[in-house]
Amino acid sequence: MEESLALTMPAVREQRVMRTVQAYGRKLFGFVRQRVRTDEDAEDIVQEVWYQLSRVADLTQIEQVGQWLYRVARNKIIDNRRKKKPLAASDLSNGDDDDPLMEFLFVDSRTPETEFVRELFWAELLKGLDGLPEEQRAVFVWNELDGETLQAIADRTGENLKTVISRKRYAVRKLRGRLEQFRGELLSR
Repeated sequence: MEESLALTMPAVREQRVMRTVQAYGRKLFGFVRQRVRTDEDAEDIVQEVWYQLSRVADLTQIEQVGQWLYRVARNKIIDNRRKKKPLAASDLSNGDDDDPLMEFLFVDSRTPETEFVRELFWAELLKGLDGLPEEQRAVFVWNELDGETLQAIADRTGENLKTVISRKRYAVRKLRGRLEQFRGELLSR
């Protein structure tokens, strides 16, 4: 009896994972795809999320599966961006050449302190991006994180170049305000 119970447990677990993939697969891919450069990057990240879910020993310990999946996806997106291309400091900096936050973010050394500050920064930036209107977020991500020109974005979206520039300016202004708050909190510690 005990042996047959042990054989059914992996099957039940596998069914839970499959139901989760079916329930969240498309939405999760769409969420990730909006935040990365290519379909391949999105597929890789979503695959890593599913792999991490499959590695959870007891799936019943995850109370909010959707929240857990999106949090893991955000973390994977951050990791992906760190590997690909550093963020352009000029757009998010407050213009101060001696800004300690910028020193931490864009220095080549890797210490526990710089890695911690970078993690906090990227988490704060992603929260800020999530709070932007879709059009502003898309323009900012495509231009700053994916390296597309504003003209290429205008061509892709069919929008007037001035509209694209305005969307980027509004996004930068909002993100700058949010990151200035973050900078103040960080430096007051």
